[in-house]
Amino acid sequence: MRRYAIKRLAQAVGVLWAAYTVSFLVLDFLPGDPVTAMASAGMDSGTVDPAQLAALRHEYGFDKPIPVQYADYLGRAVRGDLGNSVSTGRPVSSTLADALPQTLQLTGAALLLAVLLGGGLAVVATYTSRRWLRQLLLSLPPLGVSVPTFWVGLLLVESFSFRLHWFPAFGNGGLRGLILPALTLAIPTGAQVAQVLAKSLLTALDQAYVETARAKGAGRWRVHLRHALRNASLPALTVVGLLVGQLIAGSVVVETVFSRDGLGRVTAAAVTAQDIPLVQGVVVFGALIFVLTNLLVDLVYPLLDPRIVVASGRKAVAA
Repeated sequence: MRRYAIKRLAQAVGVLWAAYTVSFLVLDFLPGDPVTAMASAGMDSGTVDPAQLAALRHEYGFDKPIPVQYADYLGRAVRGDLGNSVSTGRPVSSTLADALPQTLQLTGAALLLAVLLGGGLAVVATYTSRRWLRQLLLSLPPLGVSVPTFWVGLLLVESFSFRLHWFPAFGNGGLRGLILPALTLAIPTGAQVAQVLAKSLLTALDQAYVETARAKGAGRWRVHLRHALRNASLPALTVVGLLVGQLIAGSVVVETVFSRDGLGRVTAAAVTAQDIPLVQGVVVFGALIFVLTNLLVDLVYPLLDPRIVVASGRKAVAA
């Protein structure tokens, strides 16, 4: 188990480094000059003092060669210093910390709803003995995946805010203001969970150990939940770990549609202002959340199926 955990931790560190490196290179090759945009805010860029531009480039390190910038930024990022925002001058870490609680609240609620709705739909669809009902329920996840997130958000706002007046349409209005944005994110995410879990459950129900459990007198509900669901949950658990990154990315659209404060609106403003340090900070933070979630999923795997650790150990010995 220790070797398995160390291997997964090393992979997580490698993913973080790759995310930082790719984001640095992509942002560096983007057209435009964030320093010029900041210095010429509200006036013609031709009237900006060249000496002021040079001073700003030196302050943010943009006058150094690319390899030197990369090494400098990477060294500071390892120490937790993501630099200062070009547009506001505030530390990037402080800006992210201020926006983080609202985004975590939104993505956490959306993930919980997605697991409950998607998991419940998969279990009911595979448990029912009525063929027409099973086909109807199994046709819902592809529909949920194909619907654009922004369209779902606009439809929910129109129906439950403007027509029924049940929930507020905009802002960070407590629990009532969280329901519609979380549901907007949860519908496509839960649909993907339902697709994977339903397919895994149908496969598990055809296995020999399920027939053995039935032969021993276990009831349908016990076989479904205790025997089949435990083994079928591994692929769905993998998907949940991957979908965390999708939820963070989707928060950009949802927070814009519902005018909520959070990382989504910070990201949109940073991209518009060509604020490279802030954009890179958002990318690295999103990668960190994604890596930590998948690391947690990898560590939970052996609890559901101890054979994973055994197989990993055998590969290490063979190598």
